[in-house]
Amino acid sequence: MPKGSNQKLKLYYLSRIMLEKTDDEHMITMPEIQRALEAYGVTADRKSLYDDMEALRVLGVEVLGEKVGRNYYYHVCGKQFEIAELKLLVDAIQSSKSITEKKSNELIKKLAGMASDYEAAQLKRQVVVQGRVKTMNESIYYFVDDIHRAIAENKQIRFEYMRWNLDKKMERRRERPYVVSPWALTWDDENYYLIAYDEEAEGIKHFRVDKMKSIQVLEETRNGQKQFKQFDLAKYSKMSFGMFAGEPVRVKLAFKNELVGIFLDRFGRDITIRPSAREGWSETHVDVSMSDQFLGWIFALGTDVKIIGPEEAVDRFANELKMMYAHYLQK
Repeated sequence: MPKGSNQKLKLYYLSRIMLEKTDDEHMITMPEIQRALEAYGVTADRKSLYDDMEALRVLGVEVLGEKVGRNYYYHVCGKQFEIAELKLLVDAIQSSKSITEKKSNELIKKLAGMASDYEAAQLKRQVVVQGRVKTMNESIYYFVDDIHRAIAENKQIRFEYMRWNLDKKMERRRERPYVVSPWALTWDDENYYLIAYDEEAEGIKHFRVDKMKSIQVLEETRNGQKQFKQFDLAKYSKMSFGMFAGEPVRVKLAFKNELVGIFLDRFGRDITIRPSAREGWSETHVDVSMSDQFLGWIFALGTDVKIIGPEEAVDRFANELKMMYAHYLQK
């Protein structure tokens, strides 16, 4: 049998055929494999293909042969990602507002390349998320990479921090750039946040990555080692509502027993819950950032929850309610 023009690529094309044309539900015969190879300009006899399939197994592509009736059928089993896992990743990408529509399509196309043709068709699905607004910052992926590199190399970074104006355009928050020491990246309310030490402000701050621009990794070594040695990112995330900062306070809250799931979802299962003197109610202590966003969360729960202490927290919430009431009385 005369050899085809692409014999040196036979193993590559064979792996491609098996990964694209087969899965746990779809198999092909040896003659079908040979015809598929011929389409790539590769000829192969059965004996050489058996050797090639063994080579694929060594490389991590497990090819299984099964006898069905009088014929043998072959397919790839034990792929790196199961179809259910790929669907989960596709759903996460489509529903994320931090990933642009263009990048979403690119990532999903790459994921589809890890599935067979039949499985890839199942990945063309549309996740409907109410009120979804995709980010317009195409550079966020490279910014995240720059921040990770700065953390790994123990370096400071410089960047411009932006905000929206009434013309729906991004503008600088201040004329001079920020110079901070990056220590962690976190994900909250579907946004990436940089947690960093700001030497100028002498404190820990966070910045939304999609509002950062022109990131530069500097030669200067990071500051804030002492502050971050005692920093608990998980606790910080629980305390912050939508990553809005505020004075850290330990508050005592009373709530109707039916709301216990809301508190466990928000603060975790480690919180201590005790029965309240009021029938059908319970109490807990939690650490929070005393921000408008926290008070707004309490307000949204209505009369089914109540801040009991400390007194300054109760007074602040009561004053906020009075100011809101007065605001709506104005003509």
